[in-house]
Amino acid sequence: MQASDPKNAIPPPHLYTPREAHFEGFLKPQPDGYRKAVSRSPGSAAIVIDNGSSATRAGWSFEDAPRLNVIPIFSKYRDRKIGKTYSFVGADVYADTNAKGHMRHAFEAGSGIVSNWDVMESILDYVFIKLGIDGADGRVDVPIVMTEAVANLPYSRKSMTEIIFECYSAPSLAYGIDSLFSYDYNNGKTGLVVSSSHSSTHLIPVLNSKALLSQATRLNWGGSQSAEYLLKLLRLKYPTFPGKLNSSQTEYMVRDHCYVSRDFDQELSKYLDWTGLEDRDHVIQYPFTEEVVVQKSEEELARIAEKRKESGRRLQEQAAKMRLEKLMRKEQELDYYRDLQSRLANETKKEIKRILDAEDFKDEAALEKTIKELDKSIRKARTKDVGGPEIEEEVEEPDFSLLEVPDDQLDEAGLKQKRHQRLMKSNHEARARAKAEKEKEKARVAEEKRLDELKRETDLEGWLQERRNARAELVQKMKDRERLKADLGNRKSLASQIRMKSIANLASDTPTKKRRRGGDDDNFGANDDDWGVYRQIAVGEGSDDEEEEDLGATLKTLEADLLKYDPEFTDEHTLDAQTDWTKSLIHAFLRGPRPFDPGSQREAHQIHLNVERIRVPEVIFQPSIAGVDQAGIVEIAADILTHRLNGSPNQEDFLKDIFLTGGNTLFQNFDERLREGLRASLPADAPLVIRKARDPILDAWKGAAKWAGGDSWKSAAITREEYLEKGAEYFKEHNLGNAYT
Repeated sequence: MQASDPKNAIPPPHLYTPREAHFEGFLKPQPDGYRKAVSRSPGSAAIVIDNGSSATRAGWSFEDAPRLNVIPIFSKYRDRKIGKTYSFVGADVYADTNAKGHMRHAFEAGSGIVSNWDVMESILDYVFIKLGIDGADGRVDVPIVMTEAVANLPYSRKSMTEIIFECYSAPSLAYGIDSLFSYDYNNGKTGLVVSSSHSSTHLIPVLNSKALLSQATRLNWGGSQSAEYLLKLLRLKYPTFPGKLNSSQTEYMVRDHCYVSRDFDQELSKYLDWTGLEDRDHVIQYPFTEEVVVQKSEEELARIAEKRKESGRRLQEQAAKMRLEKLMRKEQELDYYRDLQSRLANETKKEIKRILDAEDFKDEAALEKTIKELDKSIRKARTKDVGGPEIEEEVEEPDFSLLEVPDDQLDEAGLKQKRHQRLMKSNHEARARAKAEKEKEKARVAEEKRLDELKRETDLEGWLQERRNARAELVQKMKDRERLKADLGNRKSLASQIRMKSIANLASDTPTKKRRRGGDDDNFGANDDDWGVYRQIAVGEGSDDEEEEDLGATLKTLEADLLKYDPEFTDEHTLDAQTDWTKSLIHAFLRGPRPFDPGSQREAHQIHLNVERIRVPEVIFQPSIAGVDQAGIVEIAADILTHRLNGSPNQEDFLKDIFLTGGNTLFQNFDERLREGLRASLPADAPLVIRKARDPILDAWKGAAKWAGGDSWKSAAITREEYLEKGAEYFKEHNLGNAYT
């Protein structure tokens, strides 16, 4: 979509549903595999367990695929109402709400090392039960082959060995590295194994089917870190998002929507361009409840309108009746007060005083004033009800005659009336001055307008230049105000620090303010500069001075003049056009190429993945993006190939077979990006072959199953007799496993 053409039609977005781990159903035990294993010759069948941090895959060595794929999580809680304890393993945890609250992971966060052994033991119980093993007293009478992390800790291996032999009494146990099993399954002999999995990324050189573990390197970044990183980015991007975000959802987002950019910097610079943004922007629609507006038929609308009219007529009749009753009461009051006024003409002063006090009047003037007000109100009410021109109010000249009379010639009532006339005269003169000032200001504005029009007619270019300068100053002033508001929201900004210092000074028992000599009285406000402190500490709307001009209205007036008289100033030069959503980078980042309706619950529950689609996978090539203080995968591979293996007669053989395995290598363009990055570090004529495992996720298990059927497995396995004789620390080295440390 072109920014200059906001009316260009854009197709509606393709909405994606957020996915997360869930309960898929009860899995029954499968005893047929165990029966096949028992019927085979001894030593020809084994249980193969790919013990990964994202999934525990288990099956039989004589089969082509694992039978179980278990998430290594466990939950256990006790229901006190019925007095029962429940245990859940793997995806079964998501079947119960209480179980999800007690969920624990078998592996340490961000690593492939087992940390919760009770969870690990429960997972192994689940695996053996589902595989149909029915040995007496829980005994597993089939050999076990298990994968482990590169450079696995001796304590972790020792604990696993003790569990296998002590809890399950297995006849033998063998360990191996998952990525090396995958390399062997894909017929690798000499090369560089790049394994990027759920918890970390390893680069292991292999020479003649034997891993050179002394040259292996680990990068602490994998699928789980990518999911957590995306979760942080989305929480920063949508801090008030009403839906529920979790790492399980972001794991699927990384798998389904992210890809590796072949040229990250160049693609990032153009990613939020409006042209083609609708294709790059993926919209995740979370569940929402939209307000349902019931559409009514024309007959219903007409019936409702008629009811409103009838209700309005009744209200008008009631209002007219109330006005008439009020008018009748006022007329009765007016007749009464006029009759009272006529009776006072024949009474003595004492009697007049008594009658006025009884009616709550100070004197006859107050009675006269009340009669005039009632008469005026009645005439206005009659004019409003009957119609016709409004009655002009008679403006009486104020009477200030008593101000010229000396005080000694007046009695007490006269003195009061004289003070009242003095106050009235002050008010009258103040109103006259205000009216004169208003007329003067009106004349001044008219004169400025006339001079402005005269200058426009005589010197149009100079008049336009003044408008341009005034507009530029206003725009800069508005930007400064917005910047100040933003700085006040940042605790580390200078404006915020000055504000906090002012608040602390005001709240202090001994504030450091200006004081007069000879005393310490609080005279805040005596100096005009003191009032500036309120402008420093005020935050939010209404914090500016009341007398400050409306910058927005003034700016629109200036822009209207420029649009009318300046041919070079068009609608696209106005501030509204420049801040239009079709040109806003922030809008493209948050809401994509379409307008956003804040009142729509559907749009409020949408997440837009755009820049994150290439930013998250880029971390493995540039770890500094996520704050990881390590070299990227290209730099590590180049260092191994060009420095650590430099001088080796088989150096070219390593370059001819760079092998990718692990679920984190499934990103689109992963192998192309690694090839292009390594090409820049190698000689021009150096051979470079990068290949990917046939199944980067399952080949580790398949490789272990293939290895379990060969002679090398028998020599690398630890038997139960060897365990009882030499202890849990005993370990056998082989080409596809860790070295003893």
